[in-house]
Amino acid sequence: MSLPAAAGIWLPALSLGFMALAAASQSPLQRRVVKEVLDYFHSRSNVHFLFKEQSVEGAVEREDPSGTFVQLRVNLVQTACGKRMVRKQNCKTVENKRKPACVACFKFDTGDVPKVLDKYYNCGPSHHLAVKEIKHRDEAECREVEETGKSTDSLYLPGMFAFSKGLPA
Repeated sequence: MSLPAAAGIWLPALSLGFMALAAASQSPLQRRVVKEVLDYFHSRSNVHFLFKEQSVEGAVEREDPSGTFVQLRVNLVQTACGKRMVRKQNCKTVENKRKPACVACFKFDTGDVPKVLDKYYNCGPSHHLAVKEIKHRDEAECREVEETGKSTDSLYLPGMFAFSKGLPA
């Protein structure tokens, strides 16, 4: 077997190994965000093919008393399978096709089974997400998501406090 033929066999297996390694290094909340991003992306009417996670970049996970904030960028790759196919496990990626990226920010509560308090995602061509105005909007939206649940300490809402007048001693 020639070297180029051997490389053709080993490179796809190697890339699958790296994708499995990347998934293994993600926290459960990060994996949940990636799944939700893929579900959102596939729900769009202009998406006709199945996309797979190619890589995750810039993963941030911060905890505070109001919950856990997760931010990441998911790079996707198109497969040869239609998004409505039943058996999606054996879908091969298609080279030189669309490779969109999604920026995602999620805020989870502190429960045993974390609920989503707020979320934001933006998917598009990777060069589109690099445009300064879009990048600034994504950053502002993510800051807003991260602040969810924090302001209740400083904000007074009716009924938060009860006062009663005591009897004279």
